[in-house]
Amino acid sequence: MSPEEYERTLPRKRVAAGVLFFDPEGRVLLVDPVYKPLWEIPGGAVEWDESPRAGAVREVKEELGLEWKPGRLLGVDWRGARPGRSEGLVYVFDGGVLSGDRLAGVRLQEEELGAMEFVAVDRVRERLVERLAVRVEACVRAREQGLTVYLEHGVPV
Repeated sequence: MSPEEYERTLPRKRVAAGVLFFDPEGRVLLVDPVYKPLWEIPGGAVEWDESPRAGAVREVKEELGLEWKPGRLLGVDWRGARPGRSEGLVYVFDGGVLSGDRLAGVRLQEEELGAMEFVAVDRVRERLVERLAVRVEACVRAREQGLTVYLEHGVPV
């Protein structure tokens, strides 16, 4: 088997990148996509031959209109396959604190986002699907502890 043939036999995984931005009070930024009922964190699918970090930078520029330099990696979450979705890896980066001029510079991509709001970490489950809420909570804890966490289905292992 040639290297090219072998390459075609390998599994493919979805890759996404998200960013946790905070306000000075420690609340996390959530965004309201116009195409689904529940909220999310800024970010999205990583494109072909794009690193997760570069994907996070691109998504934040597209969704929020912000030029920014990513902070450290807070966590990686492996999600198993589910009906209609292949397995995937989600990388979550620290976006730092948004206040003052940085916050004033946010411009929501109207075709994709209807609103944004800073939400207390203990209230994210009210806005996010369960799998994202547990990921956000774990990554916030990792940020507070100065760690990077590996997750499977949002649970540190």
